[in-house]
This record gives sequence, structure tokens and C-alpha cells, in this order.
Amino acid sequence: MTQSIAAKAQNDSPSIPTTDLVTVSRAVADLRRGEIVLVQGHMDGVAHSVAVIAAEPLSQNGFDRLCAISTENDSPAIVLPRVRAKSLGVACKEDAFIAFVSGNVDDIDAARLGEIANPLLDLDQLPDGDWRSVTMAESAAIRLAKLARLLPAVVTVPITADQLENLVRAQNLLVLQSDSINGYEDASAATLREVSQARVPLEDAENATVIAFRPEDGGQEHLAIVIDEPAKDQPVLIRLHSECFTGDLIGSLRCDCGPQLRGAISEIAKSGQGGIILYLRQEGRGIGLVNKLRAYALQDRGFDTLDANEELGFDADERVYRPAAEMLRQMGFESVRLLTNNPEKLKGLESWGVTVAERVPHTFPSNGHNEFYLQTKKDRAGHLF
Repeated sequence: MTQSIAAKAQNDSPSIPTTDLVTVSRAVADLRRGEIVLVQGHMDGVAHSVAVIAAEPLSQNGFDRLCAISTENDSPAIVLPRVRAKSLGVACKEDAFIAFVSGNVDDIDAARLGEIANPLLDLDQLPDGDWRSVTMAESAAIRLAKLARLLPAVVTVPITADQLENLVRAQNLLVLQSDSINGYEDASAATLREVSQARVPLEDAENATVIAFRPEDGGQEHLAIVIDEPAKDQPVLIRLHSECFTGDLIGSLRCDCGPQLRGAISEIAKSGQGGIILYLRQEGRGIGLVNKLRAYALQDRGFDTLDANEELGFDADERVYRPAAEMLRQMGFESVRLLTNNPEKLKGLESWGVTVAERVPHTFPSNGHNEFYLQTKKDRAGHLF
């Protein structure tokens, strides 16, 4: 029997303190500004720390600050996705990320590192240097860059325990544990709380209410669009809809998001039983709007929608489903009829204790621009068209 949402949420209550969640949230903002953050990981009981700047917003001043931290034996390294390393001519192992260390720090600067990190650029050659495996702290730093919706590439230097303490005192830098970064999304979702609601008549559903949920660390709000008054003693008709600026708001024809959103509103309203659309802040299957535009540029070069995400260094789908389960729990719903073609959404909800009583097909015709996109979702992602 599927575990109830309430029981599941209780059993998986966040093990990360709210103070750590806030620290991760602050570090995300620092990383986006090109600031240094300090990340500490542990392996075999031994702590290993690095000073990190995201490669995308890296300035020359930031790079100079990293170089000032580094020692003669530990030059700055740039941590890249495996696919980017391969495009640069490096036959690396199947590790997801790998680090490049220039043989001479004078051969590189912030602009050069930005070019190396950018998967949309073709480089003639790299500076002389060596490749090495990444540390646990560097892997967590990549996760932090993903949370910041930046390119998953970071510039790092290892630091000692004494250096870490000095940097915290002298430069007021944030220190993050790798476990806090890696567990952030689930732990933050567990703290979602309703912060506002209002009646919002919609074009195809005049009796609609929008409820906003915000995590305790102050992260992005997720929305529940409740249409009519769905009963709580039977499976409720819902759709999980990841935000899509291009499809939802400006009518992009590259995807089917806009028709799916408006179609779900209409179908729920016509059902006569009400339902809910959970509008999740996970643009571009969780990579963010800017990276989605980069993925579009790669698609124009011949990559499909999944390979384009992976070429940027992301998983094919980076979305998480605990926020949806938590919102349903707080609204008092434990069983759903899910409007979707994506079997991963069923698995995602069920993994957090939601009973999916029925999958309701939710398909729309192609428009002349998205046939390849829809075919890829069917052939490679297993969507049930």
C-alpha cells in the first residue's frame, strides 16, 4: 500500500537545519554575483575544502582573488562537465565532471576560463595543463552552480583548515557543507508554507483560486491553481506544470507547454469536479530560463532537447517532485488523477507518498515547429503519446 503523504513527509522530514538552508540560499546569490564561496566535503573522515567561483560570472578581479588564495602547489582548476571536456578533445573517464589545471597560471585569465566553460564556443586549443578527478567538495560546488541556474562549471582552489578560518574572518565568506548543498532541494521543499491566496478568475475557469507556497529559506514560490472545489475524499484531477516563460507567456511554438497549461485549465473546469494545477518553478526541466535558451541554441545546431541539456552539463531532466507532494499534503489531498504523458511524473509523485489513481492522457497536436521535440520526448523520454 502506498504510504500516505503525511506519513512520508514525516519520515523524510529535513535533516538539514533551516540555518543551513538559508546559508545555501545566500550562497546561490553570492555565486550568481561572481563572489567566492567556501565548500567543505568529507571523504573517509577527512575534510577537504575549496574556494569556489562560478565560471559563468567570473571576473578578472574574482580570478585574481582566487589566485591570491592558491599556493605554488595548487593552481586554480576549472571543473567542467564530461561532455565539455570531450568536445575539447579530452578522452576522460565516465565521471560526470572533470577538472582542468593549467600548467602555467599566467596562460589563463577570467576571459579564457569563461571561453573554456562555454559549451556554445568551439575552441582551437587549450592551454598546457593536466586533467584530474574532482573532489567531493567540487562536486557539491557544481550542484550549487546548478541551484543558481548558472552553467555547471566552477573555478576552484583547495584551501587548508587554517585558510578557511582566515578567509571567513578576513573576507566574511560563507562556508557550506557538501551534504547541505546536495540535500537542499528536498529539505527546502519540506519547509514550504502557504503565504498568500486570492480568487483569480481565469479565461476558461472563472471559479479559480491561486495559492502561493514559499520555503522557509526564502526561496522561489510555487503556486497551486485550485479550480472550483475539488473533493478531498476521492482522487483529485491535477496537473504538474513546470513554468515555461517562452511557452506559457509569449506563445513559443518550440514546445507544447502553453497548450498543455491552458488545456489543463479548460479540462479541469469542464470536468465538473474541480481540480488543481501545481505550477512549479522549474523552468526548462529544472535548468532555468537562461540555460534553456542556451539549449535552444544547441538544438538549432542539431541536438535534440535531451542531448542539448546534457551538452550544457545538466541531466536530461533536473526536476524534483517533493514540492508538488508537499503542497498537496498541506491542501489535504492524498490521491490524484494526473494529467500527464510523462511516466516520470507518476514515479516522482509516488516516491513522495502520493497515490496516483489514474493517469489521464494530455496530448495536443504538433504545430509545425515542435514535431522533433515531441518525437524526442516519445522516443527517448518515454512519454506516452
